[in-house]
Amino acid sequence: MPAWSLRRARPRDAATVARHRFPTFPPTAPALDTYAAWVADALAREVYLGWLAEQEGVILAGVGLTLLEWGPTHDDPNPWRARLVNIFTEPASRRQGLARALTAHALGEAEARGLRSVSLAATREARALYEAFGFEPSPAQMRRKPGSQRRQPPG
Repeated sequence: MPAWSLRRARPRDAATVARHRFPTFPPTAPALDTYAAWVADALAREVYLGWLAEQEGVILAGVGLTLLEWGPTHDDPNPWRARLVNIFTEPASRRQGLARALTAHALGEAEARGLRSVSLAATREARALYEAFGFEPSPAQMRRKPGSQRRQPPG
């Protein structure tokens, strides 16, 4: 079987990227269409960069890099940040180094763009992979979810 090749994701790949984002959702889930529409637009605007590993026209894995205009900080003058997203390998293609190769490629692209701050969300199974690339857990992050009730601050 021939080796896999790497290519840039295009807007027409948005449905595949959405399936990578939500692999357990049923094919008719509204979130898939909504996310695919966003990905197609973000790819066209180049605020989402994606790469797909394929073999004989079949997509085996993918990775995305979302570019976020964050603003300069005291330790990073670059106003842009990156977030690795949609790192997914088809079950039959796992344990062959695809996620590692795609992650390395995306991080190389971030580095080439001068992006020093890169984040991601990791599953327990993938944590060792990302730690090998220098990622560290960050307990300081908080997130407000939609529908959360605003409470009066203490004091």
